[in-house]
Amino acid sequence: MLNPHQLRLLRELARRGTIAAVAEALSYSPSAVSQQLSLLERRTATALLERSGRRVTLTPAGVNLVRHAEVILAHLEAAEAELAQSNGIAGPLRLGVYPSAARVLGADIVTALRAAHPRLTLWVQEIDPYDAVDALGADRLDVALVHTYEGLLAPTRPGIQSEPVFVERMLLAAPADPAALGWRLCESGDPVRRWRHAPWILPTTGTLCHTVVTRLCEASGFHVDSWHRVDDYATTLRLVAAGAGVAVVPELGALALPSGVAVTPLALTRQSAVAFRGGAVNHPAVCAMIDTLKSILPRLTAVQPLS
Repeated sequence: MLNPHQLRLLRELARRGTIAAVAEALSYSPSAVSQQLSLLERRTATALLERSGRRVTLTPAGVNLVRHAEVILAHLEAAEAELAQSNGIAGPLRLGVYPSAARVLGADIVTALRAAHPRLTLWVQEIDPYDAVDALGADRLDVALVHTYEGLLAPTRPGIQSEPVFVERMLLAAPADPAALGWRLCESGDPVRRWRHAPWILPTTGTLCHTVVTRLCEASGFHVDSWHRVDDYATTLRLVAAGAGVAVVPELGALALPSGVAVTPLALTRQSAVAFRGGAVNHPAVCAMIDTLKSILPRLTAVQPLS
C-alpha cells in the first residue's frame, strides 16, 4: 500500500526540484527525505527518480504517481474532514496570517475561537501570502489568511482553494508638510506621479507588496527605487512622519496614523481570502475559522466584508 507521507514528499520534490529544498521546507534532513523516497521506490518496485550527482529528476512513472498523489492526498483529507464532523470542533488548527492582518485581527481571532470552541487548539504563524500557500500545500498549515492586489494574480498551487472575505483600499502615505522638507513635487493629478521625485519607502524586494508598489509607480510613468526596505507598516508610517519618504500602505496598516502623516486613497485595492487545502473544505475547524473571521469583520471600518 502506498504511504501518504512518502507520496507527499514525492509531490514536494516535483514542485521544489531538489531533495535539499524539500528537506528545508518540511524541516527534515536531506538524508531522511532521500531514504523515504528510496523506500517508496522499493515499495512500488518502480524507478521514480533519476539521480545525477546532486540533481534529481522524476521519471515518467514518478510524474504520473505525483498526479495520482494529488488526488489520493485530497481524498484522504476529505475523509479526515468527515470523521472530524462527528467529533465536533476540536483538536489543533494551524493558522497562517499575513503580518498586517495578524497585528489587527490575530488576537481577536484567537479570543473568539477560544470562547466559541474551547476544545480547539489554535496555533498562529505570521507568514507572507506566497509562503502561506506553499505551507498549506506542504501540510505545514491547515488554513491561512492571504491577500492579493487588484491586477495581480493571487499565489496559487494545485489543490489549494480560497474563499474571499474582505477588501480594503490602498493609501499613499506622505508627510503632511513636504515643503518643509524641501521636496520637489510634480504638478500632476495622479496621486502617485506627484511624488516621483520624493524618496520612497518600499517593502522587501521579492514580496507581493514590493511588486505592487513598483508596478503602481511604473503605471504612473516612473521607476521607483529606494534604500528604505521596510515590511512593518507601523514602522513605515513612523518613517513617513519623520520625513524619510512616502509609502503605499493598506487601510489595515494605517488604522493609527502618526502625527504629521497625510494619506490619499488610491485606485487600488487589496483583497484578502481564507486559503485551505481542497480536501479540508468541509472540515469543521476550517469552517469555524472562516465563520469567526467573518463575525469579527463588521467591527473594522477599514475593510469591506465580502459575502
